[in-house]
Formats: sequence, C-alpha cells, structure tokens
Amino acid sequence: MFLQKDCSFGGFEGSGEVGLTETKAGEGMVPLAVLLKRELSNERSEKPDILYGQASQSRKGEDFTFLKAECHRMDKNGSTTFSVFALFDGHNGSGAAIYSKENLLNNVLGAIPPKLSREEWIAALPSALVAGFVKTDKDFQEKAHTSGTTATFVIIDGWFVTVASVGDSRCILESAEGSVYHLSADHRLDVNEEEVERITSSGGEVGRIVIAGGAEIGPLRCWPGGLCLSRSIGDLDVGQYIVPIPHVKQVKLSNAGGRLVISSDGVWDALTSDKAVSSCRGLPAEVAADRIVKEAVKVKGLRDDTTCIVVDILPPEKLSPPLKKPGKVGIKSLFLRKSYESLPDELDRGCCEPDVVEEIFEDGSALLAQRLSSERSKFKQFKCAVCQVEMKQGEGVSIHTNSMRPSGVGPRNGPLLCPTCEAKKEAMEGKLPSPNCASRVSTMII
Repeated sequence: MFLQKDCSFGGFEGSGEVGLTETKAGEGMVPLAVLLKRELSNERSEKPDILYGQASQSRKGEDFTFLKAECHRMDKNGSTTFSVFALFDGHNGSGAAIYSKENLLNNVLGAIPPKLSREEWIAALPSALVAGFVKTDKDFQEKAHTSGTTATFVIIDGWFVTVASVGDSRCILESAEGSVYHLSADHRLDVNEEEVERITSSGGEVGRIVIAGGAEIGPLRCWPGGLCLSRSIGDLDVGQYIVPIPHVKQVKLSNAGGRLVISSDGVWDALTSDKAVSSCRGLPAEVAADRIVKEAVKVKGLRDDTTCIVVDILPPEKLSPPLKKPGKVGIKSLFLRKSYESLPDELDRGCCEPDVVEEIFEDGSALLAQRLSSERSKFKQFKCAVCQVEMKQGEGVSIHTNSMRPSGVGPRNGPLLCPTCEAKKEAMEGKLPSPNCASRVSTMII
C-alpha cells in the first residue's frame, strides 16, 4: 500500500505529518516479490549511498547508539551489504542499553536461516527482529540486572527500510518530496490506549503515582513496577506486563531517496516531527543531527539525555547536498541535483521513480505467537525460534501450544520454543504470577 496522510497521527493534531490508515493484516500491502522484481528490472536501481551523522547532549549518560553503514552477509548470489543504525535510551542505569547495543544485532541475525535469497532475507527480517528483541531481553534478565532500555533498530537494505522499536524513542522518515512518515510506535502509556488495554486485560494496573491525600501525579505507569512505558528491553523488576516485543514496520523508498531521523525522547519531548525535519532541511547529516539536538535543548533545556541520528539515503553519487537556502525549500534539494522543471522529463525516461513510499509490512501485536507465525517467517529446524538453542526430537514446544506439554519437532508444528522461552512467552501473556514489584506509591521516575 502507499502511505496515506493522517494529520492527527502521533498526537500532533494538524501537524501535517503522515501516518497510516488502518488496514487488516496484509490488506493492500505491496507484495515484496513485486517490489524486488520491479527494482531488478530498473536499470537505475543501484543501491543508494548512505551518509549519516549523530549528535548528543548528555544529562544521565544512559543514551547509546550503534552505527554501522556496511554490514556483510552471504546470500545465494554471494556477499552483499546492509546498514544498521540503532538508538538505546536506558533508564534506571545504563546496563540494558549497553548490553542491547552489544548483542541485539547478533541475536537478530542469528534468527535468520543461512543462504536465503535477498527477497527471502528481507521478508524474514520482521520475525527475526521480534526473536532478536525477545532473546536480548531474556538473556539480559537472566543476569539479574534491573535496568531497562528503549530500542529503535533500523536495517537498510538497498531502498528497503525495516524499523523495530520498543519504548518512546522514534524513527521518522522525510521523503524526497518533504512528506514526513512515522516508522516506529510510541509505547508511552499516556499516548497508547491499546497498550493500556493490553496491560489491564492481562491483570496489570495502569495509573499515576499516588501521594499523600490521594492525589495522583505524573504520567501513567504500569503497576506493579511503576514504568511509564509498556514495552522495553530489561526491566526485570517491573513485572511481566512490560514486554520486549517490538513494533515493526518495513517500507520501500523510491530511488529519489529520503532522510531518517532517529532520536530519543529528549528530542521528541521538545520538537514535533515537522519541526525536527524543517530545522535541518538542506544540511548534511552530521550537521543536521547537531541542529536537531540544539533546537530541542533550546526549547526544553537539558532535562534528559538528548540524542539524534540522521541517516540520508541518497541516489548513487549524489553526495554533496547544498546548504539550506532562505525560504521554504523541499528536501528534494538535498537528494537531486536536477531542477524541479526537469523532473517530468526524467520520469518519462525512467531516470527517477515517482516519490512514493510503499509499505510492505507492519505489525505491532504484543503476542509472540502471532508475530512468529507470519507466512514471511523463516526459522531454523531443530532450534528454538527465539534463543536458537538446539533441540532434540520431542523437546520442542509449538508456539501455538498453551501448555508446557512437549510436541514433536517438525515444520508443521513450528515455529518451536524451548521450555524456557515458552515460559517467557507465558509470562508476557500474563499467564504466570507476577514478581514482587513496586506499588503505586513508588517514587521511581524515568
């Protein structure tokens, strides 16, 4: 499907930002095979150039980034590359953020079978991201650390962009024409009614901190625990209702390119998406990231760690964007050297695709069984779909099984979970007792 404008998306009513109209799973989606064939048949569909920059002002020292423009993998046709950019905003310490930075990518890649075609690899990314997030959370919690982190994790393969997110950091896309799209979800309880309903229907409580006299203060929080986010990695001490299952969105850009802005809540508490992109339009990525951070700090002051990553996905060899000029200039000036007047002729000759962002996949469900059972999912036989531990025949538990009774190992029963990952799944669905956590009189603030 093509992304549609929704001026009330993301809580910024009338901002002109672009969201998505609601569709049933798979309805109106553009098949991945169609997009890849279209790309392969286009002689001017070379892989884009990736330019990036980051900036940060620290208050707590809990924001961490992962930037790697050239990661290598093997497919059926030999070696190929992709890019990864990620932001981790820690709370209650930096341990979870550091651990996720060091381990999340390997856990995601470890969930993808080897020697897939490019089409198969891109199709497998959404379920692999879910498995990688859950494994990272499970492994970190086994170390008995209590810190937690948001995670916004971006994989770029050619013109395909896949974003997985938990927490309240965000990734937005500005297309070459200047339209702004949200590629992540906000899991703050104050703005996400679906997550509030999920927690309360599972037996959790959502409310504000209660002080003397019964007055309520601060943002909505999940109890027990007191976290104001519904999804994160880590947070061993805040109960089973805070889950690490990410919202995942996958889109394909036209070969006109686009700009990604990945920022922690220190930016988004101060700036709307439109304000962030307009403040740096026409600037190189590194300068743009610095401008966004400075604009956010100017508005709110340095109340929290404030971090921004800017990634420019550019047509090949268009490496020198002009500096911002006075007046309202579309971001196309950043990505195309040709004048606007020349664009119709170029489109007729097939030199540049129309500036359309096409959605391939989106799923924000918190149910692990649903997320790992997609037709696009691919898993290794005789291994747990989450932690990748080897399993003998009879040890695997089908992800669709509601009890711990073993089921036979085989594709018809899969994907399969080991007993410990099945227990993790049961806990995330509210089927296991909650640990002793802080009550609503807690003073934990993030």
